[in-house]
Amino acid sequence: MMRTAIGLMSGTSLDGIDVALLRTDGEAVVERGPSMGRPYDAAFRRRLQGALETAKAIGERMERPGDLADIERELTLRHGEAVRAFLTENSLKPADIDVVGFHGQTVLHRPNVGLTVQLGDGALLARETGIDVVYDMRANDMVHGGQGAPLIPAYHAALAAGLAETAGKPVVFVNIGGISNLTFIGSEIVAFDSGPGNTLIDQWVEAHAGIPYDQGGMIASEGRVDRGLAERYLGHAFFTDPVRRSLDRNDFRPPEGAAATLEDGARTLAHVTAAAILRSARHLPERPALYVVCGGGRLNRAIMGDLAALAGEEGARVVTAEAVGLDGDSMEAEAWAYLAVRSLRALPLTFPGTTGVTAPVSGGLLARAASGD
Repeated sequence: MMRTAIGLMSGTSLDGIDVALLRTDGEAVVERGPSMGRPYDAAFRRRLQGALETAKAIGERMERPGDLADIERELTLRHGEAVRAFLTENSLKPADIDVVGFHGQTVLHRPNVGLTVQLGDGALLARETGIDVVYDMRANDMVHGGQGAPLIPAYHAALAAGLAETAGKPVVFVNIGGISNLTFIGSEIVAFDSGPGNTLIDQWVEAHAGIPYDQGGMIASEGRVDRGLAERYLGHAFFTDPVRRSLDRNDFRPPEGAAATLEDGARTLAHVTAAAILRSARHLPERPALYVVCGGGRLNRAIMGDLAALAGEEGARVVTAEAVGLDGDSMEAEAWAYLAVRSLRALPLTFPGTTGVTAPVSGGLLARAASGD
């Protein structure tokens, strides 16, 4: 049965809300629809950055110390506004949509203790939009021994099945968001976080230039790679540990202020992002022939240049999602729409090869629009 779903994604880069429409059966049939981005204003981004610090005090998943409850409400209301704007822009009504897949904002992720916290009130969003909402999709995976991330591989597999470029060849989908992650689709499906994505670069340029990110890699293009600084990151035990694990934004921290110039720091961290992907790819079952890159990092030419060069040394090609007819900005939001439909059908969201869960498991909580709970 086909369903029409809206996916909502607010990632670790804290830059805004991505909205995407999908018609799908939650399995092999995927019809991609329109999408849009709705950026956060600077003041709200600062509140979210503060929430990351406040959340460190959380010991139980439903705790909301400090002002986290207020931030959660505002975040949810902003998602509601985004859905209404999207419907208006595309001449749609709430009745046209079967379900909303709501990721929320991850403020704490500690898989080693089975704790993940995404701010977002699904019941409130259902009341605000008049549409059923599936949310909190990571927690059940962790209950069953998984890392709670990444969740997008099920959608990557559905996309790969429709790509002529990947026929019979192992392919890796690379999402470069705040944290980067890989999905390998070949003899089996394997997925894991690969290392820092844009988060270190964003924090570096915000601290040193007062801007939220290095647009297009312009700052990095003026710098050079500090090999010593790069190896401090790339020598991290995460890259050699045979046990793959998901990452929290705080697992890798930006360099100290005097470690490099603005330009050299941005260039070095761009190199770290690219090299981390290839180092983590050593844990895949076989070498991929193709890397398909999505997420904001694909727009940073320093990251993409290094990634193409490093992959080329191993005989692989690197392309953007757009080069194979996909949308690198909306893919994660599309995935949350797809996962919401799978959740409604009680289909697995995660698998032993993706999160380390003991067996394929579904997940997500359903908030009905009619009752709001």
